[in-house]
Amino acid sequence: MRIGILGAGLMGGKLGTIFARAGHEVVFSYSRSGRKLMRLARKAQGHARAGTPHDAALNADALLLAVHWSRVDDVLKQAGDLSGKVIVTCSLPMNADDTALAVAHTSSGAEGLAKKVRKADVVSAFGTVPSEVLFAVYEANRRTRRRPSLMYCGDDQGAKDIAARLIRDVGFEPVDVGPLRISRYLEPFSLAMAQLAYEGDEGPEIAYHIERFGK
Repeated sequence: MRIGILGAGLMGGKLGTIFARAGHEVVFSYSRSGRKLMRLARKAQGHARAGTPHDAALNADALLLAVHWSRVDDVLKQAGDLSGKVIVTCSLPMNADDTALAVAHTSSGAEGLAKKVRKADVVSAFGTVPSEVLFAVYEANRRTRRRPSLMYCGDDQGAKDIAARLIRDVGFEPVDVGPLRISRYLEPFSLAMAQLAYEGDEGPEIAYHIERFGK
C-alpha cells in the first residue's frame, strides 16, 4: 500500500519505518527539519521518501496521523482535501503541557478528528502502546507466533480492514473493539499504558495481550 505519514516524531518515525520495511510505499512528512524527513526515509531501508503533507496524502491508500493534538489543524490544512481517505490516528488529545486529556468522557480525540474530516474514514489505532516497544514487537514477530494485542476502533469496515493489516505488519494481533466512539475508552487506557511504561521501574518496552477464556 501507499502510506502517508503525517508527523515525524517517535510514533510517526518508527511506524513509518516499519511500514516501509514491511513492503509498503511510505512518504514521511511534517517536520520542522527537512533533513530529519530525508534521514528517516533513508534509514527506513525500503520504498520511502520525504515530502510535504500534501505529498503524503496524494494517492495514499492510508494516512497515519501522528502529531501533537495542538498541531492537528495545521497538518490537516497542509494535507489538503482528504475526501475518501483512510486516516489511522494515534494522536492523543493531550493538553498543551501533556498533563491530561483535553477531550474526554463524552467524546474523544478520534471523534473530534472525524468531525474535522467528515469525508474521510477515521480509525483509532497504535496509541495504546509506547513507541519504544514498536521495533521490538516487529523483530519478535519474525521469531514467534505469539503476538501482543493492539486494540483499534472505527466506523467504516473497509478502513478498519486496512488498519488491521498495518497492525499485523508491525507484529501485533489486531483486536477490533467496535465503533469509533469506543476511542473514548482507548485514549484513557493509553495513559494507563504510559504510566506503566514511563513511571515504572522496568522500562518503556511494554505491550499487552488480550486472551479469551471459556470457549
